[in-house]
Amino acid sequence: MDTLQNMRVFVRVVEAGSFTAAAQSLNSTTGAMSRAVSELEAHLRTRLMNRSTRRLALTTAGERYLKRCQQILADVGTAEEEASCAHERPTGALRMHSFASIGQHYVLPAISRYRALYPEVTVELTLSQRMPDLFEGSADVAVVTASTLPNSDLVSLLLGATFNILCASPAYLRTHGAPQQPRDLAHHECLILQTPAFPANDWLLEGPSGSELMQVSGPVQVNIAESLVVAIREGMGIGMLPLYAAIDGLRDGSLVRVLPQHTLQRMNIYALYPSRKFIDAKTRTWVEFLRTHMPKVITRDEALLAEVGLVDPLETVLPVHPGTMAEPGHPGQQPEH
Repeated sequence: MDTLQNMRVFVRVVEAGSFTAAAQSLNSTTGAMSRAVSELEAHLRTRLMNRSTRRLALTTAGERYLKRCQQILADVGTAEEEASCAHERPTGALRMHSFASIGQHYVLPAISRYRALYPEVTVELTLSQRMPDLFEGSADVAVVTASTLPNSDLVSLLLGATFNILCASPAYLRTHGAPQQPRDLAHHECLILQTPAFPANDWLLEGPSGSELMQVSGPVQVNIAESLVVAIREGMGIGMLPLYAAIDGLRDGSLVRVLPQHTLQRMNIYALYPSRKFIDAKTRTWVEFLRTHMPKVITRDEALLAEVGLVDPLETVLPVHPGTMAEPGHPGQQPEH
């Protein structure tokens, strides 16, 4: 039995004053109207109305039930209208998940611009280093970085691609010198970034000579790129950073790019959401916004990296041959014995 539909019939019969008039307004039959009310009464084990050939009269239980049905049907109508509007007009809370570093550098600024276009949308952003289970219902959409995505029923939209670079502090390079080729990294302190996007201890360098895989280890391991920036600035060693996490430090001089002819671990940036069917307006417009916005900020950061690269940091930081150490204030000079 369709209780909700039978409620609608019951209310319409009372409002129309007869089964025949109700049937005409609902494009149905008098028999179908009568059966619906009878099913409702049988389900409730209560007579709702007294019938005669001339008139209908509500019982006391029917009067009380009528008021409840009218309220319930009004609430259902409001809920349906709100849900329908959700597919037409961006409004309400948009729950997002993002990996921490890209969330800080790319997603949060994008949210600011998106809300300028759609101010009726509020945002709940969760930053973490785990791949979310969007089928749990904890988020409407996620922004993640990965070389590839595992098979799943999620809808994935490729927003662009970026890469990692090696960085150190000027102080570290003054003391230890700058590696000139990937194998020189074996003689340096390598700082490890633990991330879901790629294996932490495998540095795949792409350069003029092709690909070179370096297996590295070091004294410090962190799981957030911004924390690794702090470790690098403190002179703890050489670390691999996503371009978007490194660019500010490169511009202000607190970071120096190491092995500037090489990039590491290219990463795709994806938007993930559960379904293409009945996607609400806030999710749809957010994903469409990211589709156009993300390539622009990636291109901007690559241009900034090229601009920073016009100034060669190695002019003031000379290489040290493996196994030697430069004294502070005398780059590249071997200590006297």
